[in-house]
Amino acid sequence: MPKITIDEQEIEFAAGIPVLQAALDAGLDIPHYCYHPGLTVVASCRLCLMEMKMPHPKSGELGWAPKLFPSCQTPARDGMVVRFNSETVVTGRERCMEYFLLNHPLDCPVCDQAGECSLQDYSYKFGKPESRMVDPKLVMPKKDIGPQTLLYSDRCVMCTRCVRFTKEVSGTSELCITNRGTNSEIDVFPGKPLDNPIQGNVVDLCPVGALLDKDFLFKQRVWFLQSAPSICPGCSAGCAIRVDANDDIVYRLKPRFNPGVNDWWMCDEGRFGWKYALSDERITTPRLRRGSSTKTPKWEDVSEILQYRFSQHVDEHGSGGMVVVLSPMMSCEEAWLLLSFMLKVGPNVTAVIGPILSVGEDQAFPAGSTGDETKFIIRSEKAPNRRGLEMIIDQAGCETLSFDEFVESVGDGEVSAAWIVGGYPEKTWVPKALEKAVGKLELLVAQDLFETKLTAAAAVTLPACAFTERAGCFVNHAGLIQPFESAVAPPNGCHRDGQYLYELAGYQGLYTPDRVRELMAATMSQFADVREAAPAPVHLH
Repeated sequence: MPKITIDEQEIEFAAGIPVLQAALDAGLDIPHYCYHPGLTVVASCRLCLMEMKMPHPKSGELGWAPKLFPSCQTPARDGMVVRFNSETVVTGRERCMEYFLLNHPLDCPVCDQAGECSLQDYSYKFGKPESRMVDPKLVMPKKDIGPQTLLYSDRCVMCTRCVRFTKEVSGTSELCITNRGTNSEIDVFPGKPLDNPIQGNVVDLCPVGALLDKDFLFKQRVWFLQSAPSICPGCSAGCAIRVDANDDIVYRLKPRFNPGVNDWWMCDEGRFGWKYALSDERITTPRLRRGSSTKTPKWEDVSEILQYRFSQHVDEHGSGGMVVVLSPMMSCEEAWLLLSFMLKVGPNVTAVIGPILSVGEDQAFPAGSTGDETKFIIRSEKAPNRRGLEMIIDQAGCETLSFDEFVESVGDGEVSAAWIVGGYPEKTWVPKALEKAVGKLELLVAQDLFETKLTAAAAVTLPACAFTERAGCFVNHAGLIQPFESAVAPPNGCHRDGQYLYELAGYQGLYTPDRVRELMAATMSQFADVREAAPAPVHLH
């Protein structure tokens, strides 16, 4: 690999990247605002300036050039020698920081960005401890620029990341720079609010507290939040995200760097569409129905009850009419455990993949882009794990039906027992034909988030977890197996799906997705090596 010397330290770098990215990849803390690897380079903030050795125009001898160069705009080349720790660079950096802070308000105590603000960090690390500003500060307006976003212009450092994002990634160009000089400010075009399906990314891009998410505004201090890596279940894209929670309450979702999948971005549907997990209408306890009466069994008895019910059914009716409906909202591990149990009870069980919800067509950004021009795609298929279920069912080698064929079979009385898993954000996932036909089933187990006609008719009702409460892996539309962790505990009284399915399948101890994937890998080698999202450089903003 090519090598570059930065501050007398020789480091290797990937070809085709700027010096700044090479330094960040090597773990060096180089201050920057305007640079972002997913956007074009404008070199406007001047914080990443460096000194570079160049040949003398007369003697050809290498020496330090008399001017500073923006490292974000300078391609890294093999054999280059640069430095960021010289007196000239440090002085220039201090002057830039002083300029950024001239009119910046001292409102860190009430700013949502406090605790993860690069202006705070850079002021402490690279700025001066005092300000020479004695004149009144220029006060800029606070603006409501869209349904989900606020703009506090007085905090803006004019890095223009947000403007470039709406032009280059979303392709909607709502944001622009108005006025000139010290009066420059970010604004929306008249009559064109910031309202596109991926606009929430501008808040992630903002290195200070200028762009704010209305949904998170004044909800939590970021240093109280605990983060868990997850995968967005909103569609089949498999975007890597971070779930931020405190006291077992989720407060926000953020994208994680996932090259080739979602890169640095996520859509607003995934960012804001998790509130169903907080609903008071969630099913939280198991329920056992006998005739017209119901009771709540102890969790430690659930496995025995289910084994008895299905064994009794097989003795009386055989296993030919037994069906398990696996939801594409389940993790691969949960689906494998449930199918394993059902095949042990009845070797002739039929497997069905639950409804694959679809909305419109795939949305590519920028709009109308194709191939390499496309920066982000929102998939029309709203099922995070259809591919994973297909892999598990194919390996099991059992009989299969489409969901529509299953519904028709229930109506025709060809299905005698079914375990149906839901877990969808909406209660309306159950088709009317299935609601009318479930009364013909001799045995029905319903596992879901919310009450439906299925849970009302079920002999055994089990609560399902939301994606923030479960751990496992999803397989996206391209066949990538990506793991995720639980961020919060299930509601009081509820057990994680993985735990009770683990016990039901005949395993003892604590459910862990790694352990189950080891068992799965014995017959499906793909699950021996899941794809972990690559961590972004720690000092990259």
